[in-house]
Amino acid sequence: MVRALLDPSEGEPFQIERAGGRSPVILVCEHASRRIPRALSTLGAKPETLTSHAAWDIGALATAQKLSALLDAPLIHQRFSRLVYDCNRPPEAMDAIPEMSEVHAIPGNRTLAEQARRQRVTEIYEPFRQAVADLIATRTGPAKLPVIVTIHSFTRVYFGIARHRAIGLLHDRDRRLADAMLQLAEGQGIANALRNYPYGPEDGVTHTLRLHAVQNGLLNVMIEYCSDLIETAAGQDEWAKRTARLLETALERFHVDIYAAGPEKA
Repeated sequence: MVRALLDPSEGEPFQIERAGGRSPVILVCEHASRRIPRALSTLGAKPETLTSHAAWDIGALATAQKLSALLDAPLIHQRFSRLVYDCNRPPEAMDAIPEMSEVHAIPGNRTLAEQARRQRVTEIYEPFRQAVADLIATRTGPAKLPVIVTIHSFTRVYFGIARHRAIGLLHDRDRRLADAMLQLAEGQGIANALRNYPYGPEDGVTHTLRLHAVQNGLLNVMIEYCSDLIETAAGQDEWAKRTARLLETALERFHVDIYAAGPEKA
């Protein structure tokens, strides 16, 4: 018998906060944690790798939690590191279980046996994917459609190249919400935003949006903050408030009140 990857004492691979929140917005944070299951030890990675952006999106969960509180919106987040399994990637994607992340090597992911790879899909990705789908289903009805917003962060320097933008607003085929937010960003005091930055659909980063929002016709956007802006509590507060205001203004165009669930008339 194959030993379970997660011990029961480690809990579920996902967590839902504010499940009964009144906002139609559903927040998703796929790269929330740098935790490694005990069965995998350190994956053979260096200590600096396990605390770096390679392991998680720095500041993303705390910012998402503050935004959840401001909006009274449900938040679902992954409880284990993307080095174990990146829940914003489908099982067939090679980088779903990365052997390298920028300059960081993850030896425990090299030459991974198919059974071990499948176990991570079964114990990490599938429960998270199903939980997101179930949360959306419970908050969808004839008079209401949820809005999917995923929260991420990126490093200021990547492969030695500086990134000068504060925030990226990403979309896949459905660009409605991203378009509205980009049109309104400067007027909301966010002058340094860019479409599909620092990644885009061609990089495989819109998996969650495609799977859970685009195919269901739900308004959606992926938000990428530069991590040095949200690595402190003050920065997280500031950007959560800015994001709440921007979402509120943008969703007014679709007759969606982000603070109270109701019919979407768009």
